Amino acid sequence: MMAPRTKGRSAALAACVVALPMFLAACGGDDEGGGAGESGGDVTLQLAHSYTEDQPQHRCGAQVIADEVEKADVGMSIEVFSSSQLGADADRIASVVSGDIDMDIQGASALGAVYEQVSVLDAAYAFDDSDHLARYFDGDAAGELLQGFEDETGVHTLGAWSAGMREFTANEPIREPGDLDGLRMRFPNSPQFLMNAKALGADATEVAYEELFLALQQGTVDGQENPITNIAASSLQDVQDYISMSDHQANSNLVIIGGDSWSGLSSEQQDALAAAVETAEEKVPECVAEDEEATIAEWEESGDMEVVDDVDVEAFRSQADDYLRDNFDEEQLAVYEGIRGEAE
Repeated sequence: MMAPRTKGRSAALAACVVALPMFLAACGGDDEGGGAGESGGDVTLQLAHSYTEDQPQHRCGAQVIADEVEKADVGMSIEVFSSSQLGADADRIASVVSGDIDMDIQGASALGAVYEQVSVLDAAYAFDDSDHLARYFDGDAAGELLQGFEDETGVHTLGAWSAGMREFTANEPIREPGDLDGLRMRFPNSPQFLMNAKALGADATEVAYEELFLALQQGTVDGQENPITNIAASSLQDVQDYISMSDHQANSNLVIIGGDSWSGLSSEQQDALAAAVETAEEKVPECVAEDEEATIAEWEESGDMEVVDDVDVEAFRSQADDYLRDNFDEEQLAVYEGIRGEAE
């Protein structure tokens, strides 16, 4: 998708990777730790993420990357660690920066902890759909954003995909912004997500994802928002009556690799890894769409959750756009306008 991954530019980009400070470089993996080895040698890269092995981000994303790299036969393999085995999102991005983890699949808001502008990718209604996200990452605006991220952190972005649109769930339908009044809605504890809550008109309550089911079951919160694949993976249909199809945020995933791990690969290995990520980029949205369709059909047949498909999306979108434009700083607004510039 993105220009930085095209084969003709791989060697040039490798030379552009900004070196990490010496004290960070010293934190890299040891000779037996599975990290990137010297250029051209056999290497095993660690790829971490927070999703279960049943979710499309793993099946059609991380596992496809590993399989494609194996098929390339360039002296490189990928060892995948799912379900936050190597730490929560915030911990993993720090480990990629330090060199303790080679690769990660992260949401934009987590990356915003080390480079704030990236978090705008998670702004409410920034992207219309997965195709809009793909167009953006193919363009110059995304290239500038990700080069700034790399300059700041030394972390190289290999690709990005949409893992579905985020929807509201609650024990009553949410069709318009006013329906959020009085509801305690769980949002992730990150600046962009909390800004999204205000933009959408929600009263945000911070609850860890791992504690969300219990919080909904006990009534600590009234509702939440997540993509359908996450809702199903956490069995939230057992504690929520309605899913309202607000499509209020593209759940973006970025595939990142530490600067030392990337520059330690030969050009042939870099090309193989870039091609593997590109294959996964094509497969993940397709798998997400298939999983979402099957899940919605299952909920409708079983009655586990009622699907509200007459949400006034334009009312939410207009309110969010006004709020974000009034509250973003100059740099954030530039990123947001770059995204909206790719809308059809």
